[in-house]
Formats: sequence, structure tokens, C-alpha cells
Amino acid sequence: MDNTTAHIVAMTGSYFRGDSVPVLTPEDEAKFDKVSFNYYEQLNGYSYLKSLGIGYHFYKGRYFAEDDEGVIAIAEVLDTDKKTIIHIPNVNSGESTKDKYDEVDAILEIIGEFVAKDPHTGIITVKRADGKILKVADLVEEDGRDKVVEYLRNIKTVDDLDLIIALGMAKEGFDWQFCEHALTIGYRGSLTEIVQIVGRCTRDSSNKSHAQFTNLIAQPDAQDTEVKFAVNNMLKAITASLLMEQILAPNFKFKTKRDDEDIVPPGTLTIKGFKEPSTAKTKAIIENDLVDLKAVILQDAKVIAGSAGKVEPEVVNKILIPKIIQTKYPDLTKAELEEVSQYLVVDSVISTAEVKEVGDKKFIRMADKFINIEDLNIDLIQSVNPFQKAFEILSKEVTVNVLKLIKEAIEATKISMTQEEAIELWPKLKAFKVQFGREPSLESNNLIEKRLAECLIYIREQRRRAGV
Repeated sequence: MDNTTAHIVAMTGSYFRGDSVPVLTPEDEAKFDKVSFNYYEQLNGYSYLKSLGIGYHFYKGRYFAEDDEGVIAIAEVLDTDKKTIIHIPNVNSGESTKDKYDEVDAILEIIGEFVAKDPHTGIITVKRADGKILKVADLVEEDGRDKVVEYLRNIKTVDDLDLIIALGMAKEGFDWQFCEHALTIGYRGSLTEIVQIVGRCTRDSSNKSHAQFTNLIAQPDAQDTEVKFAVNNMLKAITASLLMEQILAPNFKFKTKRDDEDIVPPGTLTIKGFKEPSTAKTKAIIENDLVDLKAVILQDAKVIAGSAGKVEPEVVNKILIPKIIQTKYPDLTKAELEEVSQYLVVDSVISTAEVKEVGDKKFIRMADKFINIEDLNIDLIQSVNPFQKAFEILSKEVTVNVLKLIKEAIEATKISMTQEEAIELWPKLKAFKVQFGREPSLESNNLIEKRLAECLIYIREQRRRAGV
């Protein structure tokens, strides 16, 4: 960069940085004009692929075996008429059986009857119950994998392959344009990895108008000593899902509402009291870094706690979010910080809100009521938690018991208690359980019972950290 007059273009295929060491210094990066090309713009320019679905499903027991209700989780979400990449769990994860080969065999058995394995290509043929022959690539088995990879490199038609089963492969940089469904089993610890996997099914191809990403996640067992860890993983997966939905949503532009302005450009919302970006620095952050900034915010424990309604929206919007922005951009002035914070909150609330047209008027649903778009103001928007939809998505997917565990996990991030107080309260906690035959409730109006419930959560959290 310092010793040439050539024009340089730097590109990245992800919204999230997975690098532990930056490719460029912040000073060198600042020399580039940033251009973001999101999934919405990508799909809008395609000839065939026009929509992308993102789904999270929860299962009990093993994903390839019948649960208590006789349901096989993977069979519920796997449509073998769709060209699919299945990513099985990492062997170090809780969802893994620790025997990856047995897991592949179980999946093949669910798909149908094994027919043969081509000695030249390594491709497996399986006969489905209706007699259809499916071609499956196994990238988990190391022996002969090079033949399979070579076959995948030379795929020419949609009929050359039906399914891929992978573990550490078929993610970043892998290209199978005909893929319609990316089915990932187990929690993924990185938002970068999720986006990379989603990208495997978003190539434009004549065989599909819709692509789907599905994540099968183990539902934590109330008796499991690792419940808190599992619940925390689940929350991260849900927030990743929410973030992806916001990436896919068409972007609005926002302006301050002025009484003397009659004509508003298409795709622009005017908001009373809204502070527009006024400097080159804030404009650059909003135009190019907003999604990265949301990724950072969505991984903050206190912001996640706000998704459950346990933190007031005004606290999330006016205190927590500005603090995170200030940490990421310490050189922002107070006015610039407020501009970026307001824009991020407004964008997050509006992009996940429901818009309805009644006659010639438009109404937007925020929280529990519809507001005339003409009456939008910044105070009203900041009274809504911008990420509460994450918890709403979660609430539709899991049982009341799991929701209770999730609330406890969220509470554990907020409880202020010393070890001395916990020791003091322990006899009272045991006495409460003997007297009432149940654990104290966080929802109780009795302050003593509520504190005992907090004590119980604190003790469980300390035990989990100690590995007891």
C-alpha cells in the first residue's frame, strides 16, 4: 500500500470478523472507502433465488434417535427432495455422541437403504423408501475423502449430487451452487461460522427460488448439570438468528421530521427529535459498520438479559448500547456517540417491526400497539427494547420449563450477592423448600422469597463455575 500507485480493493465475505489478528491496521483500513453488500441486495440482484429462510429447532435426546414422543429430530427437518448440506456436531460439543462415524451411519439409515459406494468417486448411493436413488457425499470419513472432494469440484448438473454430510468441511469457500438447504446440528460458537454456513446455500441457481438455513439445537434437560451452559448457547444462537433477520431486512433511511418538509424520499422515515449523523465519522459508521456493531451488542450479556424484559428498554437504549459503542469507538464525541446510538436503536426497532397499511396511512407495530408512521418520535422508539424479538422467537420454540431455565440464566448475569450472604441465606432457603414443598420464585411479590430465589441461582452459578 505504501509503495505503489495501484488502486487496491480489499474484500471480505463475512459480516463478522473471525480473525484474532487484523489483516490491516486501523490506520490502513481507514484509507479505504467502505462498501457493504448485504444479503438483501444480493438476493435482489439474482435471477432465480429470491428468498432465504432461517429456522431454529430444538430436540431432546439424540438428534438421530427417537425421543420420548417417538420423533426423530433430523427426520422432521430433513427434506431429501432438497439439495442439502448436513453439518454434524463438533466432536467436542455436548450434542456430539463422540463417534462421528456412527452419526453418519445413523443419518444414512434415516435417509434410506444403503446401496453402494462408488470405488472411483467415493459417492454413496442410498435408496429412499419410495425407491428414489440419492447420491450422498460423506466428508466426515477421512479414508478416500480426496476422491469425494475431487468429485465435488467437478459437479456440473443438479443431478450429480443430492446430499453432503460434513463436519469441519463444506463451510467457508466451499461452492455447491445447487444447494437449497444448509442443515446444521448443534450450537455454533461463532456468528462468523453461522454466516459462512448460510452462504453455502445462497448461490443463485435455476433449481431454486428459496434457500433455507436450519439449526437443530439440543434442548437442555432440567436435571443436567450443564443446563446453564446449554441455555447460554441457545440464547447466543437465537440472537444470531435475530441478527441474520436484520441483515436480510430491507434498509430504511431515517431523517429528522421537520414541519416545513413536504416531500420525503421513498424508503425514508421521518422521526421527531431524531438526531441525524452530522459528521463524516458518524456517517461512515452508520453506512458501513452498523451490522458489525449490532453483532458486538447482541453478544453482550446485559443486552441479552434485556431481551427477556428484565432490563428496562430505556436502560438498554440510553445506557448499555452507548457504553458498548463508546468502547468500540473511543474517539467519538458525546454528540457523535448519541447520533450513532440513536440510529442503531431506530434501525433495530424499525427493521423488525410490523408495518400495516390502512387506507392511505401506514401504521407500524412497536411493542404492543400500532403507531401512525407520521407520529413516530425518538422517545417512543427508545421506549422499546430493540432486541426483544430474540426472546419472542425463543418463546415460540421451547417449553415453559426451558423458559424458566433461560430466565434463571439471564438473572445470573444481574444478581449482586456475596458468598457471605449466600452462606447466611442457605439455611433459610432449605427451610423454605421444606415448608412450601417448592423452590422460591423470582416472580414472587414477597421480597424475602425473591431474595432466596436469587440466592439459589447464585449458588447454582457458583457450582457450575467450580465444575461441581
